[in-house]
Amino acid sequence: MVRRHAITLSAAAAVGVVVLVLCRMAMLPGVGFWDTAELQTVGPVLGVAHPTGFPAWVVLGWLASVVLQPFGDPAFRMNLLSGLLVAGSAAATVILVGLLTRSTVLGVAAGLGLGTTTLVWRIGTIADAHALHLLLVALLFLALVLWQREHARGGGHRWLVAASAIFGVSVANHSLTLLLAPPVALYVLSVDPRLWRRPRVVAWCAAVLAAVVVVLYLELPLRAGPFRAPLVYGTPETWDGFRYIVLAEQFRGSIVDPFGELPRKAGDVVALVVRELGPLAALLPAALLVTAVRQPRYALLSALALGITVFFAASYQNADIERYYLAPILIVWTWLAILAAAVAEAVEILGADAARGGGRRTASAPGAHRALVATVLGLGLMLPASLELDARAAAVDRSKDVGAQRWLDDTIGRLEPEAVVISWWSYSTPLWYAQHVEGRLPGVLIADDRTRLDRQLGEVTDVIERFVGRRPVYLIRQSADELLEIANTYRLEPGPQPNALVRVVGPLTADE
Repeated sequence: MVRRHAITLSAAAAVGVVVLVLCRMAMLPGVGFWDTAELQTVGPVLGVAHPTGFPAWVVLGWLASVVLQPFGDPAFRMNLLSGLLVAGSAAATVILVGLLTRSTVLGVAAGLGLGTTTLVWRIGTIADAHALHLLLVALLFLALVLWQREHARGGGHRWLVAASAIFGVSVANHSLTLLLAPPVALYVLSVDPRLWRRPRVVAWCAAVLAAVVVVLYLELPLRAGPFRAPLVYGTPETWDGFRYIVLAEQFRGSIVDPFGELPRKAGDVVALVVRELGPLAALLPAALLVTAVRQPRYALLSALALGITVFFAASYQNADIERYYLAPILIVWTWLAILAAAVAEAVEILGADAARGGGRRTASAPGAHRALVATVLGLGLMLPASLELDARAAAVDRSKDVGAQRWLDDTIGRLEPEAVVISWWSYSTPLWYAQHVEGRLPGVLIADDRTRLDRQLGEVTDVIERFVGRRPVYLIRQSADELLEIANTYRLEPGPQPNALVRVVGPLTADE
């Protein structure tokens, strides 16, 4: 048993290393735009990110910015953190599948399959809190399955308490975790229907979960209040501001008609699955059915978790929402491995029956045929990724993407001291990185749309009116129509393309 565990752990570590190398080869070399640059900023400065604040990721990002100093600049360290988290997810998948199938080779196939799925691989190349969400879901499922085994042997509830702690960290990282609460609760009750009669165990789990969530979410008001960080989104030092961030009230309108256009949504999900899994997508119905037969409690947990998450993501309209499908991709890889284990066992049984019917004896060790078939099937699971590896690598490759860094250097070179930059999110975030992490924009006011709200600066024209003639004023606007509207009042001086920076020279004269 000890030898088998050592083999599984070694295999998991090897898979993690392979996936990390793949992520590193395709990794963004420095700063990015959009949410990427925000996370590259709030991690090193221990700040507050956009809703829901992602305090677990921020705290981990700060630790990584310290521990990973030998490996590159702060922006790259945050990218590298995502690579490490995705690699950890693949390693955890090896162990999880090993428990579910009693096959390390199928665990390796599932772990490598997960790590080389295009969507997962891409997340491992840039700073992204969803990489931590993927790892925490894998660890949560692993802890729950270990608890089920422990409970079946008459053991205690240490793994259930561990699962509660992991769930708490995950809640403090991404609100998608809340969708997992019903599946987890039903799974726990299916394993131990009398658990609710053990108030001490329930109290321990609830206390651990609550303590983890509270401690991590304290990062928001502390870093927005008495220990003010350089970059804070919103006003979480106030109760209303804290609720606004934690409950993501800003995005409340993003869920549009959950039960509308169901055929189209289903078609979109099927297209995504086919794109990510290739021909393996056709095996998923059978994989789910076999999982339900062989591992009914795990099927309850995973199928409900997948269904709720996919239903929510399909109705949620926001940028790059495909990241919400990371956990479902993990789940379907475990199903595929369970299907392969069932086929390997069936082949072994058929072979043994045929040998007995023919009066033959076999000298093979018990399970040898199953291991051989499992190896072949594991290779089959990895075959689509192997055949498409170059194409997938090209699709996720960010290793030569220095566009944000070049834009940032060019923009900083054009800005005078004490300039005011009226920007919007995608461009504000790299400017914040340069200012708060690199210290390259002292005295410059970056008036993002969020900043205008928090500091009550008013509309874009109010900011222009307040500073033009007193400080150099620049615009970076998402909408060309908005720029044209401003050009009806102010004389604008575009810079060299493709830089989005436009200078506000001053009010239009009567002749203009």
